[in-house]
Amino acid sequence: MSKQMPESESRAATSELRDEPSEPEVLSSVLAFEGAVWDVRDDRVRYGDGEIRRQYVAHTGAVAILALDDDGRVLLIQQYRHPIRHRDWELPAGLLDVAGEDPLEAARRELAEEADLVAAHWEPLVSSWTTPGGNDEMIHIFLATGLSSAPSAHAREDEEADIRVEWVPLQDAVDAVLNGRMRNGILGIGVLAAAQRPGFRG
Repeated sequence: MSKQMPESESRAATSELRDEPSEPEVLSSVLAFEGAVWDVRDDRVRYGDGEIRRQYVAHTGAVAILALDDDGRVLLIQQYRHPIRHRDWELPAGLLDVAGEDPLEAARRELAEEADLVAAHWEPLVSSWTTPGGNDEMIHIFLATGLSSAPSAHAREDEEADIRVEWVPLQDAVDAVLNGRMRNGILGIGVLAAAQRPGFRG
């Protein structure tokens, strides 16, 4: 019979859990498809006693913004997403597609472009690999507070032309995620992380 670890030791052990880098030998890496926004790579990798082949989207990375007003409401936007054939609710977000741009500066830019807002206070909230089995995208979610209108409105086109904007109590957004009414992964991660912050009252 295995000996059970004391609860205090178990908590200490799990508090140190973290993702670990791994660099298996890449035997070949081919550009399988060159896209307008993202590419698809086809890699052969030596793994364990054998070899595996994986195709994945090579992603630029992205940022998202959890914009919270003085009344505890979070800014949500709704727009059409063709792969899922839905107008889903999301956080303002955008690609890290400007060479050398710091993620925080990208977040400032995206909040202005998608919501015509600026924020006085910014802090990192949480980061996530969105689909590690299919792409290498890392998204950085920032908490933005002290909100005010941007000096000018941004001209929007394509899917952004008919963006719908709503200010929603943070707890209502959490409930919508947990009830399955809002299923955008980045939105879910962001509102759940914000609700865990000290001082939040649902």
